[in-house]
Amino acid sequence: MRTVSADPELRLQHALEVAHRYLSHRDRTVAEMRRQLESRRVEPETIEQCLAMLLDQKYLDDARYAQLFAEDRRRLDGWGTERIERRLIHYGVPRAEIAGALEALGPADELAAALEVLRSRLQAPPADDRERERALGLLVRRGYELEVAYDAVRAFGRD
Repeated sequence: MRTVSADPELRLQHALEVAHRYLSHRDRTVAEMRRQLESRRVEPETIEQCLAMLLDQKYLDDARYAQLFAEDRRRLDGWGTERIERRLIHYGVPRAEIAGALEALGPADELAAALEVLRSRLQAPPADDRERERALGLLVRRGYELEVAYDAVRAFGRD
């Protein structure tokens, strides 16, 4: 086990090493980094210094993280706005940053993404009420608002 140094510079250096190792896997939010440093028993004052340096050097940027996460989850996984928002909240992204990222996606993009999910999962448009309910359930579980899901199912039937 490592001993905690009395020298503030060494403590900060250790915190930065922990942070850079944690960032080497993927981008992180400020909240995730704070939790990681706390779990490694870094002192609160040193955590704040470390976070300030990482923010200054653009290693941490919650707005960028939210934007890239939202775009990736929409494009790669077909997630709806609600599911993206829930996950970003879980990662500790501030609500203002989440709102900006979701606004950039746009409502037309959400309908197109919902239609793409239906096309990839269903061979034919829903023929009866039971199939329509299943299609709606699929979209709602993916995080699409009910109105968007209804619109997508109706539009899928007209294709």
